[in-house]
Amino acid sequence: MAGLLQRTAAGIDSLSRSVWDDSSTLEKAIVAVALIATGLVIPVLPIVVLARYIAN
Repeated sequence: MAGLLQRTAAGIDSLSRSVWDDSSTLEKAIVAVALIATGLVIPVLPIVVLARYIAN
């Protein structure tokens, strides 16, 4: 079970890094505005932060 959790966290971490860390400033702004406008920032941000913590 712990392996599954860590693999899932690593997948979320990889996805967030490809979307956020490897993007230009304009792309980051578009993603941020989209998350805020749809209200997804509230559940997504803590999940990504927790996944980065577990993956590393």
